Amino acid sequence: MSKTLTKEALLAASEDDYMNDEQLEFFQALLNDLKQQTMAHIEEMKASLSQPPEINDEVDRAQYEEESRLSLRILDRERKLLPKIDKSLRRIKDKSFGYCLETGEPIGIPRLLIRPVSEYCADVKMVNEGREQHYYSQRK
Repeated sequence: MSKTLTKEALLAASEDDYMNDEQLEFFQALLNDLKQQTMAHIEEMKASLSQPPEINDEVDRAQYEEESRLSLRILDRERKLLPKIDKSLRRIKDKSFGYCLETGEPIGIPRLLIRPVSEYCADVKMVNEGREQHYYSQRK
């Protein structure tokens, strides 16, 4: 993480400072840390899943299989996160990071601290999710 900027300082910064070089450096470090943690977690999960224990009890086996299914879902989500992190790092380089892809408006520091790979402001994201829900409800 950037040693000169803290989350608290980011949240207290004026709107005029939005996505200045110091803030971009902070988010670049945050995303690089997230990428390293995600890659390490993926490797741990792959190693764990590749060495299943010998289980004789049916209940224990069913529980292990359910845990394995959950682990595979988590693994899939984390694999999908890596390209999003890389895309966010590219957006930092071209200085478009932190701005909504649809409206060009600032996404906002609080939202980016929670989900640094955010590409849309909260309003656009809510509209898009509403469309998705409507689409899926129409398919049923």
